[in-house]
Amino acid sequence: MPDPSNAVIAAAFDELGDLYELDGAVIHRVLAYRNAAKAVRDAPTSVSALTREGRVTTVPGIGKTLEEKLRALLETGTIPAAEKLRARFPAGLIEMTRLPGLGPKRARKLFDELGLDSLDALREAAEQQRLRGVKGFGPKFEASVLAAFEAGVAERPAPRLVLHRATELAEAIAEGLRAHPAAVRVELAGGLRRGSDSVKDLDLVAAATDPAALAGALADLDLVESASSAGENAARARTHSGASVDLRVVTPDQFGNLLQHFTGSRQHNVRLRERAVKRGLHVSEYGILDDATGDTLRCATEEEVYARLGLPWIPPELREDRGELDKGFVVPDLIVQDDLKGDLHCHTVASDGRDTAQEMAAGALARGLQYVAITDHSATHGFGNDVSPDALRRQIELVHDLNDRTDGIEVLIGTETNILPDGSPDYDDDLLAQLDWVVGSVHTSFGMSRAEMTRRIVAATEHPWIDCIGHLTGRKIAARAPYDVDVEAVFEAAARTGTMLEINSAPDRRDLNDVHARQAHAAGVRIVINTDAHGVSTQGIARWGVLTARRAGLTAADVANTLPWAQFAPLRKRAAR
Repeated sequence: MPDPSNAVIAAAFDELGDLYELDGAVIHRVLAYRNAAKAVRDAPTSVSALTREGRVTTVPGIGKTLEEKLRALLETGTIPAAEKLRARFPAGLIEMTRLPGLGPKRARKLFDELGLDSLDALREAAEQQRLRGVKGFGPKFEASVLAAFEAGVAERPAPRLVLHRATELAEAIAEGLRAHPAAVRVELAGGLRRGSDSVKDLDLVAAATDPAALAGALADLDLVESASSAGENAARARTHSGASVDLRVVTPDQFGNLLQHFTGSRQHNVRLRERAVKRGLHVSEYGILDDATGDTLRCATEEEVYARLGLPWIPPELREDRGELDKGFVVPDLIVQDDLKGDLHCHTVASDGRDTAQEMAAGALARGLQYVAITDHSATHGFGNDVSPDALRRQIELVHDLNDRTDGIEVLIGTETNILPDGSPDYDDDLLAQLDWVVGSVHTSFGMSRAEMTRRIVAATEHPWIDCIGHLTGRKIAARAPYDVDVEAVFEAAARTGTMLEINSAPDRRDLNDVHARQAHAAGVRIVINTDAHGVSTQGIARWGVLTARRAGLTAADVANTLPWAQFAPLRKRAAR
């Protein structure tokens, strides 16, 4: 029996966490298995091999107890604890927990009160309007259940990798290939290079003196679980974390053709080929064929490819067929991370952060920033780490004192206030007036209707002390859909009231997304790029917000916190009061 892959082990731990939650275990035990599943899924090397070598406890979140379960899984193909728990619950109950908005606790409640033990039973109960009779469920949940079945709840699309995880893994593979003696150049391609929110696989392209040898080397990397040939100069592989890898290799004189072909979106490349045909040319990954002469131009760089087609080089982030190939398009000087002068959204130990305000300020200064706002969660965040009005008053004094003692950076006191369902902040105006900066964000009541949510956020933009709206749509990439809101109505209100909108750099948020950021800028809204960092170690995630802004076509002049503090400060609503 072959050893289980990391994906299989992670699924086993996920199932064990669900089973324990169904069984009513303490939350710490449930979280232990969930965290272990994530650690195994993200592990770059074989967890089975680490277990056999006695080194699996080096994986974060794997201790002696989980090591014992891993050994049992390797020896018997199952985990005894999971077998015992499975015997207590119908198999269909676990399937019910996969439904969006349900989860093990709520599934157990429906099992206990209505006897629902399968997806079919759940659908029937929703159709008969029996779910609304259970406390905590209602007509909206019934409607969402029926909508999920209508959309094909049993059809599970292949999971996508959030960009930051995919990039980390792909870069490690690229580094491994770059060490090969035949390698001349190895680069990321596809959605990885364009900066997409997520990708379904890892695309890499390379130039080599011996393409076949470099393609064959993919199988020898420690990160790779299995590999196969996809042609003389290509290979496919699967990593231990379950990611698919697609590698193409050519000689150096064709590298520009290959990189361009495997970077652009399908729509961008179709438009490019259509443009080329009108000039009597045919573009492919192998070169540019001139119909008139029969010659094929092999390009070592992308610049040569675009130049032959009468175009300037187009940054990868813009290759989505959103006007970049239109006549008269001028390539913008896209923003880079070093353009940022301030970070206006971060958290400390006062709420759910890991470091103090002093440590966050020092971290921002070390990254070359000129100002940083301490914006801990507010009074109704709802996750047990709220900051009461009295606690915020103490934080105001602490940050003012810190600012007086700190040279080289302006330390601002702010808050990330929860926007209540009626659109008001959850602190009194008198308290908000004492702050330097206020971010308003939706953290509760996500299930409001489109009209209600839009009224809620528009009302927040109209509040005189809310300077900025944070993570506008509340999405979590590949994990949580955005709540329903009319973003265009919000953009109009933000432009009218002088409320800024945030591109949140958290890699699983990137919210505003690139399309919304472009629309907001066009509507006259001031954009800021913030980290939402919860510790010094994550202050570097501004790169993902900047990448989002680049995909939106934004320059440094289009982002407000590229300005020094003296020029940014007057742009706040409170500066005019």
